[in-house]
Formats: sequence, structure tokens, C-alpha cells
Amino acid sequence: MSKVKKVKLHFPCLGFLRQSKQFFYCVFSFIVITLITLTLLFRFVPIPFSSYMAQQKVIHILQRDFSYDLNYQWVSIDDIAWQMQLAVIASEDQRFPYHEGFDWKAIKNALKHNQKTQKRLHGGSTISQQTAKNLYLWHGRDWIRKGIEVPVTFMLETLWDKKRILEVYLNIAEFGPGIFGIEAASRYYFKKSAKQLLHSEAALLAAILPNPMLFKADRPSAYVRQKQQHILHQMSLLGRGYLKLLD
Repeated sequence: MSKVKKVKLHFPCLGFLRQSKQFFYCVFSFIVITLITLTLLFRFVPIPFSSYMAQQKVIHILQRDFSYDLNYQWVSIDDIAWQMQLAVIASEDQRFPYHEGFDWKAIKNALKHNQKTQKRLHGGSTISQQTAKNLYLWHGRDWIRKGIEVPVTFMLETLWDKKRILEVYLNIAEFGPGIFGIEAASRYYFKKSAKQLLHSEAALLAAILPNPMLFKADRPSAYVRQKQQHILHQMSLLGRGYLKLLD
């Protein structure tokens, strides 16, 4: 009785898929470990530059705009006027001391508003989300970026305290073309340090933050002035003591 030989079938594509899977797993692990390491480091040291700053510089170089400069100077949160700290919380994220990175109520309200009108879209992003986006990601409304933003935001909330998140946010936010951080913005628009900002000046800078390319602190529109007054009112309701919740 003849023996039946077992024939082994070879599928080269399967080996390629296994190798590709291992490769992508290694790349993913490297990215995650790098992000965690950087975030732990940035808990204690000033941020040299953000992902968004680098993107803007590269974009201008590719456009052969070699005159574009980054106006950026890091300052400690102790050197930022409490009025400015309160202004961005009053304007951008009044539940900042309480949430863990996401304000689900604000997101729900923003979705409802944007379904009704497309004229002036509302965002439900928290200060934590905006910090994650500015520091590590890119701007835009694509779902890939928004999906990556979720774990990155949770990482910041886990590894940093609220005061550090606010400090980094104020230092890397864009306040105009090439103007990054509250110190650079304060000196550019008001010829003074961020520590010397007054209520009205802080509210004006907070009012342009959603879109500093459209809204101008040196040439504020009626809408920006109206928003400035709204922020001032919200600041008076919250009060300076609200910042103690960040300790």
C-alpha cells in the first residue's frame, strides 16, 4: 500500500503579512514609548517647540517663504498673569478643573449647534484636547486626527496635572502668524510681559484664540470686541479663586 505524501503549500504572501504585522507593531510600540517618554520629560522641562510650530515652519519653507519666523518664548505659569489663565478657562473650557480631558456635555451641544447651522461652527474641544493637538498632532477636522487625539489627551491628563496642562497650552497656542505662546503675544500686541497683562488685554487675547488667522488682537472686529466683553463677564462670575481648583 503506497504512502500518501503530504504536500506542504507555501504562500509567500503569508510570510510577508506576518513580517509586515511585526513591523507595524514595532513602529507602533516605538511611537507609544516615545510619546510617553517625551510627555514625562515635558512634565518638568520647557517645551522647545510643538508639532504645529514645526509644521508651520516646514509649510512656509516648501512655499519658499523664507521670511517666516517663529516668535516663541517659554515662560513659567508663575510669570503669566492670573487674568490670562482665568480668561482662557472662561472662554475655552469652564469645566477644565473637573473633567478628565473631555467635556462630553460641551461636545454634545457643539454637535447639535453644528447640525443646525454651518455659518459659525462650534467646537467642544477642551483645553486638554487643544494642548494634545498643538503639541503632538496637526490641525484640521479629519477623523483620523480626532481619533488619535483621544488617547493622547488621556495620556496628558494622566501624566500631568491641570496646572501643567494650562501652562503648556498658554505657551504653545498660536496668537497670530508665527506668534506662539502668551509671552510672545503679550510683547507683540501690548509691549509688555505676560505677567503684566490686564483683564481687558487677557480677555482680548483669549477672544482671538479659536482662529488667530481670522481674528486680530491689533485690529479687533465687532465680533471680537463682543466676545471680549462676554469673556470679561464670565471671568467676573468665576473669580480669581476658581484657579485654586487647579492646585
